[in-house]
Amino acid sequence: MPHAAATAAAAVPRAALLTISVPLRDLLAAAPYEPPAGSSASVKALLASLLPSPSRSPPQVQAPAGKEAGDLLLFCAAVLAASPEYPALHWVPAGLVGAAAAAVKEMAAAGGWGSVVEMVVAVAPEVVPPLKAVVKDSCVDADSDEIGAVKPPKEHVAVAAHQFRWLVSQVSYPKLGDLCWLVIPCALTTLDHWSPEIKEQGMVGFVHIAKNVKVTELSLYEDAILDACCQNIPADDELWYQVIEVSVLLLTCTQQSNPRSPWYDRMLSEMLGHLERQPLNKERRVAWLTLIGPVFDAMGLFLLAHFRRLFSLFFQWMHTDDDKTVLLTLKQIHAIVKLTWIRKSPYTSRLVDELVLLYKESATRSNREVMREHILEILVLLQNCKGQQFEEAWKKHELDPDLTMLMSTFSDLCIKNSSP
Repeated sequence: MPHAAATAAAAVPRAALLTISVPLRDLLAAAPYEPPAGSSASVKALLASLLPSPSRSPPQVQAPAGKEAGDLLLFCAAVLAASPEYPALHWVPAGLVGAAAAAVKEMAAAGGWGSVVEMVVAVAPEVVPPLKAVVKDSCVDADSDEIGAVKPPKEHVAVAAHQFRWLVSQVSYPKLGDLCWLVIPCALTTLDHWSPEIKEQGMVGFVHIAKNVKVTELSLYEDAILDACCQNIPADDELWYQVIEVSVLLLTCTQQSNPRSPWYDRMLSEMLGHLERQPLNKERRVAWLTLIGPVFDAMGLFLLAHFRRLFSLFFQWMHTDDDKTVLLTLKQIHAIVKLTWIRKSPYTSRLVDELVLLYKESATRSNREVMREHILEILVLLQNCKGQQFEEAWKKHELDPDLTMLMSTFSDLCIKNSSP
């Protein structure tokens, strides 16, 4: 496979590479750049080194066939992956980005490929392994680190991660499935890295992979992938949304509707443990409540084993001063009650009390009508599934003068639902 890829990359004539690289070289040279404070590594110099040299080198030091084409593709990948949000590449000007977009199309045409996607698929086996090596060489590994070993500058590692993410994102179903052997090990290496910027590129790559390959193509790697997701759940705040997104997607994609899979229990336990340590962290709880739904749907009745921890968090979040958290919490409570019918649960009475209290508190909320609608939906569902247990909990509030409207609306809904 690597040999075939090298031959494919060599299909781009050197004269074409030189022509394509001219505007790139000029725009790069004109781009303002300052190395990060405290670093001697220059990302601009790294990118310049990827452009083909206009002068022929002596035969003994010439690059292998196809190397220059692969390097030029990596140059374009780095530039096209640039964003003001990414420290290593925030300086890349828009003009250079536009030129790189045109350059990859010209390369594909010069090499005889029908599209940029075909070119990336052909050249990936040559260019991805070096990217993985750069990331791996900078990982913290107490078992293999050699004293005095020289590691790549972190800026160079960040560029490699961005290049990898861009390459992966160019290929979709069904062609990406044929590259799983190549891209998944590299994506796992980025998740093992200590840098949030590099981890993020691996997570974005995995989201794209999960959406564009068959489940059977992931099966060989699923344990390693899900273990990496679990290891990354205690990630920095800036990565929490991406961690939950990729974990939920990969968990439900690989385990599908198999709630007995131990991965569901382990993943949910890891998430709940982290949320329990920071229950007041708004960003974390909102991200989790927004994304966790597919896991609840897949687990169904097996959620009963997690009720104590789930409802402990829900009862806190129902009364925060953040309307978004409250609404998302109500949405997930409704989903869980509907999925489990809260069989043999000691939480019915407490849940009724908390819902009634929230109904009173919502009087001063800007979203009170939406909140009260959700509260009523849950109460009706509880009455349908718990019967006598619900009635006993409900009786405690029937004479409360502050709940006259709630009682009236609830009665009307019950009559409406019971009528044929």
